[in-house]
Amino acid sequence: MYRKLNPAGGTPREVSEVVNNLVEGKSNNTGTITLAVASATTTTLTDERIGFESIILFMPTTANAASAMTNLYVSARAKGSATLTHSANTSADKTYGYMVIG
Repeated sequence: MYRKLNPAGGTPREVSEVVNNLVEGKSNNTGTITLAVASATTTTLTDERIGFESIILFMPTTANAASAMTNLYVSARAKGSATLTHSANTSADKTYGYMVIG
């Protein structure tokens, strides 16, 4: 996790560290997930940064994930989780990097 600032503010050093990390693309809103295997058609993504209006983007990191990408979508969002709907097959390594925005 990256440094969070106290809501009341921070020292100039803390503020500059947070701002510099943001400028360098380190916004602390990414993670990885592997989809459920076999006959499952849904997988729950649990992440405290997810909200009802969050946008969740996916990047396949395995060949099987890339081929399953056309059938992957977010079917529900809640505070702290999202339901991913996808096709069922026997591939066990459908792994994605994801980003939560908002």
